[in-house]
Amino acid sequence: MRTIKFALLGVLFYLPALAQAHEIKEPQRIVALAPHIVENLFAIGAGERIVGTVDYADFPQQANDIERVGGYYGINMEKLLSLKPDLVLAWKTGNKAEDLAYIEKLGIPVAYSNPNQVDNVADELRKLGTLTHLQTKANKVAKQFETKLNAIRRAQEGKPKVSVFYQLWPEPMMTVGGNTWINQLLTICHADNVFANSDTDYPRISIENVLVANPEVVIIPDEKSKKPQPKIDWRQWPELPAVQHNQFISVNADLLHRFTTRMLDGLTDMCGKIDVSRQQIQASK
Repeated sequence: MRTIKFALLGVLFYLPALAQAHEIKEPQRIVALAPHIVENLFAIGAGERIVGTVDYADFPQQANDIERVGGYYGINMEKLLSLKPDLVLAWKTGNKAEDLAYIEKLGIPVAYSNPNQVDNVADELRKLGTLTHLQTKANKVAKQFETKLNAIRRAQEGKPKVSVFYQLWPEPMMTVGGNTWINQLLTICHADNVFANSDTDYPRISIENVLVANPEVVIIPDEKSKKPQPKIDWRQWPELPAVQHNQFISVNADLLHRFTTRMLDGLTDMCGKIDVSRQQIQASK
C-alpha cells in the first residue's frame, strides 16, 4: 500500500532551474527518494552512487545497505544534508512538497520522477541515463523493456475479456479506478476492471459494492505491511461469480506497483494467472 500511495500523475524528470542543471556534471552522491528510482538506478549501473534513500527501497539486495533518510511521512533533512548529495532524485507526488521545496532552496540539484503510463518506464530509464552520464547502458535497458512489453501485449491480443476486481487493500477496502497504473496493466491482460468507471483513482468500497460489480475474478496483491492485514473470506458470498468458479489470484505487489523493469515480471505473472482463470471460466460455461 505504501508504494501505491505514491500517486500516478504526470511529469517525468526535470531540473527546477537551468543553473542547477549546469552544476550536475556527473553526480556521484545521489539521494533517491523513492523505491522505483533506486531500482532503476541499479538497473542502469548507477546503484553504487546512491548514498541515501527511503523506506521500502529494498531491491536489489544491496539497496538494503543504503542509509535511510525518511519515507512517506517525510524526509530527515539533517540526515540528508550529512550525506552531501550532489543530486536528489524525488517523486514529486510521493514526497512532501515542503520537504522538496526546502531541498531546492538549499541549492541542491533536484530532479523529479512521475511516470503515469506503462511506457514511461523506458523514458525514465533514458532520463536517468542522461543525468548520470550512463546513456549507453540506460538505452540498452530501456530497449529491452520496450521489446518485452510489446511481446506481452502481442501475446494477449484477441483474448476474451474477463471481469476482475483488484482488491488493493482490505481495511479500509480499496480498489483501483480507470486512470491508475494498475488499470493499465489489467487492460494489457485483457481484463475488465469492474471499478474502472470510479470517480476517484483509489476508491474506498464496501462488500456490497463488489457484489453489485459481480466480478468473475478477484485479484489480491501480496503487499508488504508492518502489521498483518485482515483477510476477507469471499466464500461467504456464494452468489459472486468469482466464488462460484473459485477464481482468486494472488500477485506480487512489489513487482506490479513499482515503475521499474521488474514490473514486466509481475505483469507476465498476472496475465498468465488471468489466462488460467479465463480458460477455467470458459470451460465451466
